[in-house]
Amino acid sequence: MAQYEYEPTSKHPFGQANPNAPEQIKDYKSMIGVCNCKSSSRNQDGTWAEPIDMTWRFKYIMNGLAIQDETLKADGSHSGSIRQYSADSSKWYVHYYASKFPSQKLSTWEGNKKDDKIILYKEQKAPNGNNGFYKITFYDMTKNGYKWIGEWVNKDESIVYPTWKINCKK
Repeated sequence: MAQYEYEPTSKHPFGQANPNAPEQIKDYKSMIGVCNCKSSSRNQDGTWAEPIDMTWRFKYIMNGLAIQDETLKADGSHSGSIRQYSADSSKWYVHYYASKFPSQKLSTWEGNKKDDKIILYKEQKAPNGNNGFYKITFYDMTKNGYKWIGEWVNKDESIVYPTWKINCKK
């Protein structure tokens, strides 16, 4: 049963990092488990909506070689990601899915941990047609929780427009 030894068990309900995985599998170690979060996004008029209660759960999958997360939101919208690190490209690839927007092809972000932040990008045009990225950043990651922000940025990041933020506590 060695092929399953890092999968979730009663002793390790969120699985374990496989020692044969790239070292970067531990980038998300402070997020493994369950957090209670507040999620807030921008309204059309640019103001911030009232925060929504959210549970965010991270676990090791594929025998500790990848990470899966899922969000369960009080408003009934749920989402998740599969996170895989490629040693060949030295990047994280994050494949996102959501209950509100079933898709034939999953959106993919890519990036790395830089200093104390995990930063991921996906090409995305602004509503006015400008080229740029949707940038996701995990920061303030500790054993007690973490923060997350989603922002549209132009190509050189001289324009940054936050659209979504999440604060989580264990």
